[in-house]
Amino acid sequence: MGAQSNHNGSLNEEEEGEEHHKDTTLQDFYFRHPNDTDSDSDTDDDHDWQPSNIPFHLDDSFCINCTMRIDATHSHSHSSCENCGEAMASQLNGYEAFQSQILNAITRYNASSSSSSTGFGFDERMLLHKEIEMKNHPHPERPDRLQAIAASLTEAGIFPEKCTLIPAREITREELLNVHSLDNVDSVEQTKNMFYSYFTPDTYANAFSACAAKLAAGICADLATSIMSGQFKNGFALVRPPGHHATITQAMGFCLHNNAAVAAIAAQKAGARKVLIVDWDVHHGNGTQEIFDGNKSVLYISLHRHEGGNFYPGTGAAVEVGTNGAEGFSVNIPWSCGGVGDRDYIFAFKNVVLPIAKEFAPDMTIISAGFDAARGDPLGGCDVTPAGYAQMVHMLTSLSDGKLLVVLEGGYNLRSISFSATAVVKVLLGEKPEIELEDPMPSKEGLDSVLQVLQVQVPYWPVLSHHYAIVKPFLDHFSSSSAISIGKQTKKRPHYTGLFWWKCGSKRIFFELISRRLQKKRMMKHVKGMR
Repeated sequence: MGAQSNHNGSLNEEEEGEEHHKDTTLQDFYFRHPNDTDSDSDTDDDHDWQPSNIPFHLDDSFCINCTMRIDATHSHSHSSCENCGEAMASQLNGYEAFQSQILNAITRYNASSSSSSTGFGFDERMLLHKEIEMKNHPHPERPDRLQAIAASLTEAGIFPEKCTLIPAREITREELLNVHSLDNVDSVEQTKNMFYSYFTPDTYANAFSACAAKLAAGICADLATSIMSGQFKNGFALVRPPGHHATITQAMGFCLHNNAAVAAIAAQKAGARKVLIVDWDVHHGNGTQEIFDGNKSVLYISLHRHEGGNFYPGTGAAVEVGTNGAEGFSVNIPWSCGGVGDRDYIFAFKNVVLPIAKEFAPDMTIISAGFDAARGDPLGGCDVTPAGYAQMVHMLTSLSDGKLLVVLEGGYNLRSISFSATAVVKVLLGEKPEIELEDPMPSKEGLDSVLQVLQVQVPYWPVLSHHYAIVKPFLDHFSSSSAISIGKQTKKRPHYTGLFWWKCGSKRIFFELISRRLQKKRMMKHVKGMR
């Protein structure tokens, strides 16, 4: 299916500059109960992981943190958004500092390509990929995501001092054809001749999107090759558009080219016989699974919300294990609800991900690192913290002799993605996670999901029988009054289940439905107050 053209022509630099002032950012869209109006309790809950505040630009129409519309009278009388509780600050600071260091980083690479054990991929042209058509809400997948992460890395002293920026290049047509069909590659490429276009209701393109997508894929391929060659021990790809929903034949779910799949093929061409892809994005990577379905040289493990197929994209049930002699090489850990957090993810890592991965013994590990399972994400509704992400990546460094590539996927709360990504890069640089959960007690819902996966995968990975015997007695803990449940873990966010639209390929429509509902409640409350 090709892009749906709406306008012909190209977007020049002047028009790009004019469009920039319309940008807003997506910070905190709290999935809390409508009756929960205690924003102070939200702040208190977050004290264990909130970093220093980065102020964000305030748009005239939308809250900078949650993108809800701002009532003019409210904005004058309150210093924080009544929807998300975040302070209404002025402008995004920090990216300029990152930007000023890019030339220095290139110079350092030319002087000594082995100056750091961690390779870093980024190119500013990826910021030109943005939705042109103005809709009711800014699109969640927006350039600010990369800028916020970059600002955080600079503030932490990571870029460029502690990592090496690699030269960016556009992936070649031949390389893309290793993972995508000819029609798919051509349909993305032709968007460069359109002012704006859509592949699905939530997957946009403009005149610069084809270039951005090829740069993202090229960066991932080159980092994978450099890691396999020994130039870098590991790497972080700060790229967009994301990729794990892009299938063999279709761009979808904000994704144009499948960056992780391209990186896996590049790693194999550089000498890796077996590649492990761990996908912790809150949405199942249907594209990545499809590309390697039936391929025993690539093991795909995904942890994601599923809810019986009612959460986007609807795929990724535990029984989806692979086909054509490669059964067991797709491992899906489908959460039955939102709200799962650090303890559930670490528990799944210890009892499913690591045992299978160690048995597989990959030559390289790739993480599809979406940060939309993070606390406060507007689409994810889960509760993973930066410390949780740091521990997960630390556990994966024990594989592949440390050959590890982290590829950015989703994540739409700027605060969450910025400091989750920074925590992950710190681990790549050799720092240990600040907090490690040795024996995490999962939620009842998390435990049920892990047990289901163990039962399905034991025939293909006998090593799991030992873990099943260990995990099953955990059910006894939930018969006592001290049992941990999702409801007690995430008191401030209800667990929104997916709607029909999630199955139709549109994450954004669900986001807008929630936003409109909250906006209507706020307006009714305002009218009632006037009476």
